[in-house]
Amino acid sequence: MKKIIAFSGKGGVGKTTSLTLFLKYILENRNKLDILVIDSDPDANIADVIGEEVQFCDTIGGKMKILKDKIQKRQLPLDVPKNQIIEGDVYKCLIEMDEFDLLEMGRQEGEGCYCYINSVLKNVIDTLSKNYDITLLDSPAGLEHFARKTGRDVTDLVIVTDPSKMGIHTLTRILDITKELNLKFENIWVLGNRFPDNLRGILEKEVENIKISNLKLLGFISNNDEISMINLTGGNLLDLPLDNASYQEAKDIFAKII
Repeated sequence: MKKIIAFSGKGGVGKTTSLTLFLKYILENRNKLDILVIDSDPDANIADVIGEEVQFCDTIGGKMKILKDKIQKRQLPLDVPKNQIIEGDVYKCLIEMDEFDLLEMGRQEGEGCYCYINSVLKNVIDTLSKNYDITLLDSPAGLEHFARKTGRDVTDLVIVTDPSKMGIHTLTRILDITKELNLKFENIWVLGNRFPDNLRGILEKEVENIKISNLKLLGFISNNDEISMINLTGGNLLDLPLDNASYQEAKDIFAKII
């Protein structure tokens, strides 16, 4: 079983929290799997919600900033291809946790073109993900990652929205972009996060009105004070008690994916 599952949506709807709850579910129910988590959000939010501190210099963005400066100053060794240097830097950024590996993309700093670096970087990450049973991708704001056509190997796209017009509007924009770029997914899921019971019917109707054959409503996760407290205080969301009500909701709906 090889799956690459991307979580997307408008900023602030709970993509990172949803991905981490899904990771917790996998770790609880699918042991002995090789798991890679790629955080392509420039703010490195995955590290925040699992209680880890990642410095900019340890992210791919940090390594690429150094590499770009060396390229501009012609300080790279002539006998080593640049793509090999980029590949080596990616592996240096791989953070090996006890039960999964984490790759923090970080932000791009400084002026100048990153086009060549980004092109090689995309191929390296695609190759890297093939070494894992499951790859989870946190995609910033739901649009940038796919606009660069780097979502071609994603098996499942999970679009997260909160109970807001902006969240649902971004959902439809993401679907438009995937159609424009001819991106193919086995499944496209819509996840309602922090939805009260009385508003869930609105999202259900929105999904029903979208005529895409492989688009499905994944389900809803309620707002939860315990999760909010962990996120606010910098705790580890993976340590959330198993009997937490929202996690129980999440487990039931995530079983549809895997």
